[in-house]
Amino acid sequence: MITIRPIERRDNAAIEGIIRECLIEFGGNREGLAWADDSLHDLYTYYNSAANRAYWIIEVDGQVLGGCGIAAFDEAQQICELQKMYLSAAIRGQGVAAKLLDTALAFAKQHYRKCYLETLLTMQAAGRFYVKHGFGQMDGPLAGSEHYACDAWYIRDLPI
Repeated sequence: MITIRPIERRDNAAIEGIIRECLIEFGGNREGLAWADDSLHDLYTYYNSAANRAYWIIEVDGQVLGGCGIAAFDEAQQICELQKMYLSAAIRGQGVAAKLLDTALAFAKQHYRKCYLETLLTMQAAGRFYVKHGFGQMDGPLAGSEHYACDAWYIRDLPI
């Protein structure tokens, strides 16, 4: 059975492992990307430290297989960022990513007007997925981006 649920402290090591596995798979294991984020070791604490942040886990039969988060990017402009959306290869292509994204965007709509994300061009399937789900590709990052090694940027409105 597939479950999408809020992150728990016990999920930290499993989701960090999945994120690192995916980053290695797509050449993202380097500085300037999620690979080097201080929060990666303890996503539970990071996403539970503010009311306008959250992270969800995909769990199948008790095993963590992916997740994604929402956090502020530019609060003055009411822009959030879809963060650390990674799925184990074992669960990709089964429609779970769309349900996970829907969960994240439903939360985002309660706090923000736009949702931004940064990724890599090598993650071609992810790029197609984001466009299919209403994100428009941008020519460059929004001001204030910390992930200087990303080379693909997307944004979408969050209608009320």
